[in-house]
Amino acid sequence: MNIKERIDALRSEMRNHGLKAYIIPSTDPHISEYVADCWTSRQWISGFTGSAGTVVITDTEAGLWTDSRYFLQAEQQLAGSDINLHKLGLPETLDFPEWLKANLKSGDVLGFDANVFTVALAQKLEQMLKMKGVSINSQYDLIDKIWKDRPEVPRNEIFEHDIAYAGKTRTEKINSIREKLKSLEADCHIVATLDDINWIFNIRGRDVTYNPVAVCYAYISQNEAELYIYENKVPDSLAEELKNEGITIRNYEDIISRASGLEDGLKVLIDSNKMNLAVYNAIPKHCSIINASNISTLLKACKNDTEIQGMKNAMRRDAVAMVNFIYWLENTVGKEKITEISAMDKLRQLRSEIPLYFGESFGTIAGYKGNGAIVHYSATPETAAEIKPDGFFLLDSGGQYFDGTTDITRMFHLSEPNEQEKIDYTLVLKGHIDLTTAQFPLKTRGSQLDILARKNLWDRACNYLHGTGHGVGCFMNVHEGPQNIRMEENSTTLEPGMIVSNEPGLYRAGKYGIRIENLVLVVNGDNSEFGQFLKFETLTLCPIDTKAIDKALLSEDEIQWLNDYHRRVYSEVADLLSEEKRRFLAEKTKAI
Repeated sequence: MNIKERIDALRSEMRNHGLKAYIIPSTDPHISEYVADCWTSRQWISGFTGSAGTVVITDTEAGLWTDSRYFLQAEQQLAGSDINLHKLGLPETLDFPEWLKANLKSGDVLGFDANVFTVALAQKLEQMLKMKGVSINSQYDLIDKIWKDRPEVPRNEIFEHDIAYAGKTRTEKINSIREKLKSLEADCHIVATLDDINWIFNIRGRDVTYNPVAVCYAYISQNEAELYIYENKVPDSLAEELKNEGITIRNYEDIISRASGLEDGLKVLIDSNKMNLAVYNAIPKHCSIINASNISTLLKACKNDTEIQGMKNAMRRDAVAMVNFIYWLENTVGKEKITEISAMDKLRQLRSEIPLYFGESFGTIAGYKGNGAIVHYSATPETAAEIKPDGFFLLDSGGQYFDGTTDITRMFHLSEPNEQEKIDYTLVLKGHIDLTTAQFPLKTRGSQLDILARKNLWDRACNYLHGTGHGVGCFMNVHEGPQNIRMEENSTTLEPGMIVSNEPGLYRAGKYGIRIENLVLVVNGDNSEFGQFLKFETLTLCPIDTKAIDKALLSEDEIQWLNDYHRRVYSEVADLLSEEKRRFLAEKTKAI
């Protein structure tokens, strides 16, 4: 079926079940960003491949809601589908809950699949629509009825995340969770998010593209630690280890019966933003719900010493692949045909040669000229541009290694930049440096620092609509909460051990996009009469292209930072390179 035929088939099922509207989110039962093929329902129904977005189908209309990272991509992929694009973040755009409230009438029934809907969003919708007399039916997965060749839930074998990289044992992590349960006066904790569960139990998997996780659930109380996973996914030796450590393996699909069988009066801790409605609805009414963040989320975000060292080691090795790529690009462009896809393939190949490499940490964004202005651009054989010795080339990529996760964006100007290009590039670089060099007091939120990356752009009436920084996991999800740096408010404060990206940008549609990204570690700064301060330590090690810099726009301190950073890059990476690449790196890191 094509997209229109799929929507028609869905509308037929909606009529059969008395539904006026149906919502298809982009997530899975584990509220994941990247999902296994069997849960790519939103992509299947719409053709839109971005990682974030929600489709709403009514009997007469169809819409996709997504954010600024995907505006251009969505316009291209929705063309001819009769699905309207709703651009989130713009003043005139209603988010889909508000749109539903405005468009549904009393007596209408809204449907969605409780397995892939968060408790928090379902409750919000119910409250909003109740006043209009709109009811909700969340018991049907209508996509499953019409997607005839839908893939199965993955059954790939899991493996142990070695203590040499994890730094803490499963027992230590579970005990930390149990201590927190006591302080919250909770009896038990149900966890659905894959990064949390895989971190707690020191396991990893191959069920999801880019994220090294296995599909599972977890239940933890003072006396029980249960892992809900298809048993054939667990190697015998690991199953024996888990058993010896007091961890019970139960069938993945039994999480609903476990939740429904909870004893009278138990206080159950769940994160309503990270728990699907189906599991929540199974919890008996005679239990009390304590709604709080998953305990492991903050524990995981504050990396231990072993994880921090592992991330540093991974960054240093990843730099070898990046330097080798830059060398290849500059010595090949204009001599052989290079496309965005062949550039991606080359970088993937170079990373695969690095020790402890596991895979990419996300889909590489290789955007030449105007394609670089599409924030989360994904090159396809139909759209891939040929990279020529002219203009900007944006490359945002990352690797998963057994000891760490990388995420880096670098710009390359492949000819002589014009004045506007130099100004734009330097303004982005200034914002990157100003955030990097910040010192801030304890209890500072990322939203309080975001202006540092934007002020130079704002001064010239420029801006970017994506966040400035996201948390990053350690051989885990490249996008990890709860911390971030963005304009939108987030109550999570930055704490020592957290890793965030620093990636301001500027995008001129049809011309070029500019983004410079390093990963930084939150560490202790000065301790004065005003209390303890924090600062950032840069982890990423790779030269920043200086060709497009307008030095006159940089302060002496900014010039000093860049020169110091490049000296450090050379000192930490050079001895891993061949003599020829060392000379190349020396040229790339010389002082400006």
